[in-house]
Amino acid sequence: MKILLRSASVMALALGAAGCETPVPQVLAPQHVPSNFTAPTARGAPVWPSAGWWAGFGSPEMTGLVTTAQTSNLDLAAATARVLQAEAQSEISGSALFPSLSLQGSAQRARNGQGALLTDVNGVPVGTRPITTNSFGLSLNASYELDLWGKARANLRAADQLVLASNYSQQVVALTVTTDVATTYLDVLALRERLAIADENVNAAKRVLAIVQAKVTNGVSSRLDLAQQQAALAGLESAIPAVEEQEREARYALAILLGRLPEGFNVAGKNLDGIQSPQVAPGLPSELLRRRPDVAQAEANLASAHANVDAARAAFFPQIGLSGSGGFVSSALSMAFSNSAFGWSIAASLLQTVFDGGLLEGQLDLSKAQQEELVATYRSSVLNAFSDVETTLGQVSSLADQERLKTDQVNAAAEAFRISELQ
Repeated sequence: MKILLRSASVMALALGAAGCETPVPQVLAPQHVPSNFTAPTARGAPVWPSAGWWAGFGSPEMTGLVTTAQTSNLDLAAATARVLQAEAQSEISGSALFPSLSLQGSAQRARNGQGALLTDVNGVPVGTRPITTNSFGLSLNASYELDLWGKARANLRAADQLVLASNYSQQVVALTVTTDVATTYLDVLALRERLAIADENVNAAKRVLAIVQAKVTNGVSSRLDLAQQQAALAGLESAIPAVEEQEREARYALAILLGRLPEGFNVAGKNLDGIQSPQVAPGLPSELLRRRPDVAQAEANLASAHANVDAARAAFFPQIGLSGSGGFVSSALSMAFSNSAFGWSIAASLLQTVFDGGLLEGQLDLSKAQQEELVATYRSSVLNAFSDVETTLGQVSSLADQERLKTDQVNAAAEAFRISELQ
């Protein structure tokens, strides 16, 4: 009894929304979007980077690598295939809105082993004779389920939103691949520059070691000074293989991003001298939500889940189907298409679930729970988008300060080394 009452209440709720497209839940209010970012921003920088933002680094080689990745990266190819899958699924879902037509032809030849009864002129049975018969047929069948309650349309909306989500997901992959290519390329150049600096340090340490060796030979310094300088030289040399391995791994990672084998892959750049540092500035937070493909993907997934809720509600209503058929059946092929061989039929059907053990109600609850999950996912994507911008802007400001202080440190160290060599 309790189950029947619950089913009746769910049915009454579904009746109120029958055939209607309900609005997608609005999970963001104006107070959930900040008016501006709190991190410091660069003045005079463009509000949003251009589509070819990587060209702002002034490296033709980087631009070429990014262009290659856009056509050869395997993750991007897989994302493109997922878009095609979503489009095909949308086409499948949309087919429910149209009638189904099928054409059937048949030809049959049969022989009756017992045969027909033979009689004489007086009608007296005298025996039997086998009979061979032919039968030819051609029929057209049609069926259509009326979408009075909007179930098929809701399923199509859900599939269309998944197509949007797949497109946004492809954009996320494309943006990630482009960023990874640029970052990895800069890592390769930075590691090569570190190797060049390490070689210079080793050469400088060898020159100092030669001086200390001469001073020990002349009795000016102790062997302790010599051992300490030898240890310093060995420490500098021991750090080089690790940096070489990092540079090699970065090159291999860059090759994979380009869809190439790592063997024999190389880049021409040697250091970061020719790299320009483009200015970075954010736009308004509200614009960020419209431009970030991961946020748009989460929103499309939420809209798809909501359409599934509408479809689950519509499933409580009766299914009304129409069917019809017409065709020709004849024992002779020459007479198959005559009026006497033509026949037709039409029919209507009504199917209403009376008791299913809670199946439809469970499917509705499942759709609602999935929608609640995607509401939380959408809010999380928005928060992460704001956090990413704030964090990155803070990193830009912090790294600029570090660069300035490191420059002062390098200049002071260079002067100290020059004086030490003179002494």
